[in-house]
Amino acid sequence: MLKRILLYFLFISSFVNAQSITSSVDSTQIKIGSQFNLTIKANVSKTDKVTFPDGKFLGALEVLESYPVDSIKSNDKLQLIKKYGLTQFDSGRYVLPKLAVLINSKTFRTDSFAVIVNDVVVDTIKQQMFDIKPIIKVEKPAIYWWLYLILILIFLAVIGYGAYYFIKKKQNKKNEEEAILFASPIEKAIAQLEALEKKTLWQNGETKGYYSELTDITRNYIEEVIEIPAMESTSSELFEALKIVVRQRNIKISRDTLDKFKNVMATSDLVKFAKSKPLDFEIENDKNTINTFLISLDKAIPRTEEETENLFTEELKRKKERSQKLQRIFIPLTLVGIILTMILVFLGVTKGMDFLRENIIGHSTKSMLKDEWVTSDYGDPAIIISTPKSLTRNNDARIQNNLPENIKATSTFFYGSLLDNFSVVLSTTSFKDSVQGSLDMVLEQKLKQLESFGAQNVIVNTGDYDDPKGLTGKKSEGTFTVLDPISKEDIKMYYSILVFSQGTGIQELTLVHKLEDENAAEIMKRIVESIELRKAVQ
Repeated sequence: MLKRILLYFLFISSFVNAQSITSSVDSTQIKIGSQFNLTIKANVSKTDKVTFPDGKFLGALEVLESYPVDSIKSNDKLQLIKKYGLTQFDSGRYVLPKLAVLINSKTFRTDSFAVIVNDVVVDTIKQQMFDIKPIIKVEKPAIYWWLYLILILIFLAVIGYGAYYFIKKKQNKKNEEEAILFASPIEKAIAQLEALEKKTLWQNGETKGYYSELTDITRNYIEEVIEIPAMESTSSELFEALKIVVRQRNIKISRDTLDKFKNVMATSDLVKFAKSKPLDFEIENDKNTINTFLISLDKAIPRTEEETENLFTEELKRKKERSQKLQRIFIPLTLVGIILTMILVFLGVTKGMDFLRENIIGHSTKSMLKDEWVTSDYGDPAIIISTPKSLTRNNDARIQNNLPENIKATSTFFYGSLLDNFSVVLSTTSFKDSVQGSLDMVLEQKLKQLESFGAQNVIVNTGDYDDPKGLTGKKSEGTFTVLDPISKEDIKMYYSILVFSQGTGIQELTLVHKLEDENAAEIMKRIVESIELRKAVQ
């Protein structure tokens, strides 16, 4: 009995030893946000089922990453290794609690660990501090917008051409059907002659077939217009009957025309019955003779009042052709306009009106006046102003790398151009020692700069500037004209240049707008009223 009990305890002991849990951390002190690792090892048999802790947090510590379970085999035993990446974003002392690991539904506990999370030490005395930099707008590469624009234009061109081709094809088919139904005898005859030429019969050796169709067309016309049984008559019978009708109905056609027609009919008989082979130029002459004969005969036949009215059909046809041509142009353009409008509406709904204004439509001075403005400081010594849109820095490395010896730094910011409804140019210059030159000289240089950009007929009005806020400086204002490169017309512009000096720096502001644009004038007024000068550092 004692032996059995001993064996039982030995079995339990070996079973317990076969299943064990160990845990460890690679650090007990970290900085805020730094990662440390928790490792749990389970020693089990190959048939055991193990479940490790899961969740976004283990106690108060956040799980950054839960790594896959690794395994090490040793004979019939297995060591499972589970690793967690943990952190905490608040300083303090945190305890990683005992975590439950299930082995065959039995719970085992890991060790608990204390982890200290330290603040990041910032030395505000030794470390140099800087002002917050202004927001710099990063422009998207223009090439992509040009690519999209080209693709849209190609798409619209394909749609427009497809619509034009479809409408023209439909109109031609309708015209052909109407020509068959409503064409006059002469129109049908001329159309049949043109169709005969397209067959190129005699060019391919089928001279007999060509002359047969040529004379049949002529006979059909004569039979329909003069009411002679031309299709059943021989060539000589047809000619004699034609002469009688010409005399009786007083058809004024020349004898020479009739004789030439008779010769063609005779040639046709020789080709059909005697296997004659006329030369190429003779065939061409016969074709032209038949064409002239039909037109001359049609013009010479006296007509009734109803037949005379039909003479106006040519004018009606021309009017109809003009109308169809306008349809072929107007309908595709309308279709392209509708598609373009749909694209703009789609972009407006998905991207917003600001996107359309920035990239496609552009900003009107009226919309800029109503939109939210941007207040920022520019340059050194800085000018603080409010503008409808942020000014863009002019990053010209050539200027910065070739500054005169007495200049410490210079910056230029701008919006728009000289041809736009409204434009702003802001410049600041910082000297190493003292300001070089007077403000009047600076104004003169700015006016010369305007002329170099294309300003003509500049009217100048210069004087002192001061405002209720105590700002003092120099001001130049007036008008000038600039040539529009597209319309080749002069545009009249209004300008205002303000120059300030303080300490070792000069601050310049140039505002330009179209003279007749009242909204642009109001924008200019608001910008001037918003000017503040940041005191220069001595």
